[in-house]
Amino acid sequence: MLTDYITKDLKVLFCGINPGLKSAFDGHHFSGRSNRFWKVLNQSGFTPQQIEPENDFTILDFGYGLTTAVARPTVRADELSKDEFKDSIDIFKNKIKQYQPQYIAFLGKAAYVAFSGKKQILWGLQSEDFCGAKVWILPNPSGLNRGFPIADLVTHYAELYQVISKI
Repeated sequence: MLTDYITKDLKVLFCGINPGLKSAFDGHHFSGRSNRFWKVLNQSGFTPQQIEPENDFTILDFGYGLTTAVARPTVRADELSKDEFKDSIDIFKNKIKQYQPQYIAFLGKAAYVAFSGKKQILWGLQSEDFCGAKVWILPNPSGLNRGFPIADLVTHYAELYQVISKI
């Protein structure tokens, strides 16, 4: 199990689909060697330096938080069943209602598709809020996501950073 790093009124709550096996074993978010989350977060402007996974809790210092949509670790997110998302939605909604982040940034489309019931969604800002938080869909930074080279990830993440930096 990974610890959520979440407090009231965050600018952005980054929501991974579920923990990878290495992250679950290490007890730190995005600790897989091929995961590009921390590098992309830094290069897109969210953090002044690259956070090491063992210091994942320091993300709170910048007004951001970390959680996952589903708690069960897997090698690949596509190993999760629809029932696992269905069983997780109430827990997730309660987190959002309790902590009230300004934005939820879903990392990948899978969790938001499952939670919203929408079939087709685009990257970026969504038209509807989720439990009072604005929703932004970002590409998953996993090294398994070969459809997005790091430069493209940085571009997508920087779009969100430009919006929230004005808050």
